[in-house]
Amino acid sequence: MYYDNVSNGQNLPSQKLRTDEMRERKVSSMRFSERLNEWMELADCTAKELSEACGLSAATLSRFRSGERTPDQEGLNLLLQGLCSIAACKGKQLSPDSLYAQCTDCMDLQRSDPEALRTKINRLLTVLHISSAELAKAISYDPSFLSRIRSGQRAPADPKRFAADVARFVVRRFDGESGRSAVAHMLGVPFGSLSGEAEYFRAVADWLMGSAAAEDTESSSVSAFLNAMNSFDLNEYIRAIHFDELCVPNVPFLLQTARTYHGLEEMKKGELDFFKATVLSKSTEPVFLYSDMPMEDMAADLDFSKKYMLGLALLLKKGLHLNIIHSLNRPFQEMMLGLESHIPLYMTGQISPYYLQSAPNTVFCHFLKVSGSAALSGECIAGCHEDGMYRLSRGKRDLAYYRKRADDLLQKAKPLMDIYRETSQNELNAFLAADSETAGNRRNLLSAPPIYTATPEFLTTFLTVRHIPEAEQRKILSFAEQQRILFLRVLQDNHVRDELPLLTQAEFEETSVSLPVSGLFPEHDFLYSYKEYLEHLRLTENFEKCQPNYSLELVHFQPFSNLNILIHEGKWAMVSKNKAPCIHFVIRHPKLRRAIERFIPPIIERE
Repeated sequence: MYYDNVSNGQNLPSQKLRTDEMRERKVSSMRFSERLNEWMELADCTAKELSEACGLSAATLSRFRSGERTPDQEGLNLLLQGLCSIAACKGKQLSPDSLYAQCTDCMDLQRSDPEALRTKINRLLTVLHISSAELAKAISYDPSFLSRIRSGQRAPADPKRFAADVARFVVRRFDGESGRSAVAHMLGVPFGSLSGEAEYFRAVADWLMGSAAAEDTESSSVSAFLNAMNSFDLNEYIRAIHFDELCVPNVPFLLQTARTYHGLEEMKKGELDFFKATVLSKSTEPVFLYSDMPMEDMAADLDFSKKYMLGLALLLKKGLHLNIIHSLNRPFQEMMLGLESHIPLYMTGQISPYYLQSAPNTVFCHFLKVSGSAALSGECIAGCHEDGMYRLSRGKRDLAYYRKRADDLLQKAKPLMDIYRETSQNELNAFLAADSETAGNRRNLLSAPPIYTATPEFLTTFLTVRHIPEAEQRKILSFAEQQRILFLRVLQDNHVRDELPLLTQAEFEETSVSLPVSGLFPEHDFLYSYKEYLEHLRLTENFEKCQPNYSLELVHFQPFSNLNILIHEGKWAMVSKNKAPCIHFVIRHPKLRRAIERFIPPIIERE
């Protein structure tokens, strides 16, 4: 049984998480898709021309241009030859050798990186719970040599053959539906893409031989975002910024008609002046915020960042609603940094976040903030942030013009995420009920055993010993029954995989595990005892035995103590804050959703 040595912690890995507070924020190299699009522009060729010249299908070329796939060596050679041929016909000079040399900095084309292979092997063994001895025997390697490969002391003489041998082992070892599902999640690919044995083998082999740079960068960014959300406490934040003590001033802001700001430093002053004008006005109209300006310079100025967040806090204190259009056509780390910085705002329920689907403008960067009393607008040439110009205006005609621009942008925008708080509980229930009828496999990263596996007897005893009033007990029992009904409906035609932490008693006592009733938006948490926690795990294990479409994975680490992450593959990802005040974020933006789907929590094994 899973529980034999849990209480004393024998033979169990630790669940310590990496702390990435000082993580690197910049991208050091380009992706091949970016490089390819640059080359096509230099060669002045269309996708159709290149497809015909290199003999690759239009669909394959489209995947290369979008970054969905990268070419193998043969495909790369065909692309370079086709580009140079088209360029020559149009009187342009491009050399295959010079283009090939530019590929060296494409992080997603690095095929034989020993460190990346080592990282992937260690991740594979950890995530799929494979022992080194089992793998060594399967691929006919000496266990001590494999151990040195894992530690970085040695490298395989033939990396491609080594990767192929490991891939064949994985295909044999994880041949069932639940096994393939686990591998698909590790690779970050749809479950259906592993249906054929050849496709399954190739996916694993390619993953092992691919560079870890892009994946690790993305994973660390997602990890930072989720960790920030996991650790964020709205009540503590309110106390830290003295939100309850903030007084909205009423001294008039002196601005006759308009004011102009030049360069980055003056732009910062313009932003603060916009906040002052808005806070000090009598207007209660919603505030509109949009910027696709580079964020790194702004984020590096800690003094300005503090003043900026104070300005936002004053807007919220005044009771204003904020409509924010996030620019997600940024490098992934920069996009996640922006979202991370807005977590406090999302938690208030006074924010509506949006994004634009349109392709990014690679020439100009724009900036627009509009309230009922002021408008701040500006632009700069991409890469020339210091040379931008910005204008703050309070004139009626200017305000009407910029308000119309803001409204037009909102019409073109899509919700970045749906945010459910206590006031929208009915909407959340309606969304989950409708989704239960939608096809698709699910994966859930849970901080506690799920409510749908708890029996009424267990819940009744759990609530009674805490002297919970009968009316509240009935409410929780009814909620649990509804969740079971919805979950069983999903399981009729879809596979669901739950990943749960199996904690030792010492590990359990270092954190707090609550009964998962965040869908009820309770005013307080219902904490497990360790005995109750283990009992609910056993009930979950029994539930798995009775449901062929349900798989349970007990992991020896707790990625997030205060979050549940529910994933409907290809549809949405929901990040739920479990502890009061509870809040739920349903994310549909493709790039962010895929990143969460591919996310594997970082762990450090206990020595």
